[in-house]
Amino acid sequence: MTEKNNKIKLLLAEDEPALGQIIKESLETRNFLVTLCTNGEEAYTKYKESEPQLLVLDVMMPKKDGFTLAKEIREEDSKIPIIFLTAKSQTQDVVEGFSIGGNDYLKKPFSMEELIVRIKNLLDRSSLQKKTETIQIGNYTFNFPKQTLLLNQTNNSVLLTHREAHLLFHLYNTKNEVLDRSFVLKKLWGNDDFFNARSMDVFISKLRKKLKEDQNIQIVNVRGYGYKLIC
Repeated sequence: MTEKNNKIKLLLAEDEPALGQIIKESLETRNFLVTLCTNGEEAYTKYKESEPQLLVLDVMMPKKDGFTLAKEIREEDSKIPIIFLTAKSQTQDVVEGFSIGGNDYLKKPFSMEELIVRIKNLLDRSSLQKKTETIQIGNYTFNFPKQTLLLNQTNNSVLLTHREAHLLFHLYNTKNEVLDRSFVLKKLWGNDDFFNARSMDVFISKLRKKLKEDQNIQIVNVRGYGYKLIC
């Protein structure tokens, strides 16, 4: 295997040329093979061509913004990790980013070390549980590697996002007990600040909807502590 084939393939979409080049060069010294794009349309084309393992997307880009690009990619791939880069700090922007399938959200300005740590954390999570075994949750069969929920005795299979699958996996591992809110926020979001807590609430609501066909399954909010999966 060549040195190039050993590198982690990453797609970076950043419309500020100087910043994009700095990020690209910094990552390439850390065993990443980086494809740099300066607008959303170019990034979508390169995504199809280069088959990256992770996406780093600026939110404010010409031709196609990062949120729109992420939505299109999520229709084809529910698993690839996505990090948003943005100068925006409004709560609704953070929530929107996670709602459409983002896995992390880094506000400008940021340090390269922080970006690299977040990238490595996401790559570690995406490699978790490569087994083919499935988990029974009430009347559902949860396939964690494939990120699907199948309602037993039907053909109704629901596709989960990367973060939904990991959140449900942690809820199941502590089923009928409280999953500590701070723990799961730090584990899946990187920290337990207010913005990430809001986005976690969005994902919990989505999971409740996807599990609603079994009335014996509940995800209960234990105020001040976290969530409990009852099944």
